[in-house]
Amino acid sequence: MQLWDVTVAAVFWWGVVESRKLRGISSSYKRFYKERKSFMCIDGSKIIPFEYVNDDYCDCEDGSDEPGTSACPRGRFYCTNLGFRPHYIPSSRVNDGICDCCDASDEYNSHARCKNSCWSLGQRERAHVEGQMRTLDEGLRLKQQLIEEGVLLWREKQAQLRELQQVAEDLQIKLEDHRRRKHEADRLKDQTLKALEGRDSDPQHHGSAPTSTFQLLDSNKDGSITVEEVREKVALVKDEERVLSAAEAQALLGGERQMDFAKFQHTLWDSLRSGDNVKIKDAAGGLVGEDPHLKAADRAVEWEATNLKKVEEDYESVNTEMSDLQRKLAIDYGTDWEFLYLNNQCYKLRVYEYTYSLCPFNQVTQQNTAGTEVSLGKWGMWAGTKNLYSHMVYENGEPCWQGGSRSTTVTLTCGTETGLRSVKEPSKCQYIMDFQTPVACQPALKQWGIHSEL
Repeated sequence: MQLWDVTVAAVFWWGVVESRKLRGISSSYKRFYKERKSFMCIDGSKIIPFEYVNDDYCDCEDGSDEPGTSACPRGRFYCTNLGFRPHYIPSSRVNDGICDCCDASDEYNSHARCKNSCWSLGQRERAHVEGQMRTLDEGLRLKQQLIEEGVLLWREKQAQLRELQQVAEDLQIKLEDHRRRKHEADRLKDQTLKALEGRDSDPQHHGSAPTSTFQLLDSNKDGSITVEEVREKVALVKDEERVLSAAEAQALLGGERQMDFAKFQHTLWDSLRSGDNVKIKDAAGGLVGEDPHLKAADRAVEWEATNLKKVEEDYESVNTEMSDLQRKLAIDYGTDWEFLYLNNQCYKLRVYEYTYSLCPFNQVTQQNTAGTEVSLGKWGMWAGTKNLYSHMVYENGEPCWQGGSRSTTVTLTCGTETGLRSVKEPSKCQYIMDFQTPVACQPALKQWGIHSEL
């Protein structure tokens, strides 16, 4: 009987010792639990005898006297988890028959058969972190290359802008010169026309006057020009081979079937003299419309007009290109221009029936299987908090049926390749994209990995 009492007493004593053992305390808190006569609650609210610590009765409001039991509702138990990540669990889970700590330290006095799995968990975690570190190392190496390429590309763009500015200046000078020459050609043509009009009133120059032209057209010399005579001797400037229709000839005669000299001077003569639309067929006698000086003046005006138009088009094209380049160079491409390589690129990802396209610093679009494209936003700004260049915002997309416009937030993550990884729509017309790129890799991530608690 005495042997049975001793056994029961031993078991009870072992349970008390196990519960009183200082468990569930992190190394940073062990200084509060140095064994002495008294214990002060960590929140400073009470001083109790030290033997009250881990006696399975909650004396401190903050639960600090029961780190290894489940007595206190606000208590926390620290899982050391040697070989894996340490963490806290609510003290209510201590000895509840469920293994919460991978080192099984939370079930020291229960019937649960917990295995210490920290080492295997740590191995998997370490392998994962090592893989991340290798990715980060490669990403940082690629990022450095892209930084160097970005600097060269930036300088190249700046040099290109300077060249365009010089070309624009040269074209401006050339444009002013061609405008002056065109103006001079117009002036000489006007002088030629005035000289020819003066000859019209001079009796000695009837060969170029309306009279001689009228006489040339009046084949039967009856003092009037008929539709048939016009069809016989007048042709279109742009289609000399084609014979005028009766309707066209009648239109030149002011809608009449025939015309006398008085009316001719103020209608058909003006058209023939300008030479813009109609002319005399096989005219041999120096008509005003065929005057060699006027023809030379016309050719000069046309030549200068053609040259001026070409220079104007070149000048406009260079200015457009220059404005576009200036707009692109005004964008923030990162402290070392590392994001410059993304410009003029587009990255696509198919999600169910939609194809999403991200064109950095330009726009985000969504296209369905029918080919209908919807704008999900145009380039807005960088919007990272701790790291400004960790998030992009694209705004003012197409209107949403609920009101407002579509917008997209792009999160940049570190990777060895560049591309879209995921697209989500957490709320109506508000999109989130995960975009992977080496330039998102940060040395700070590597420091975190090296100093992890594994």
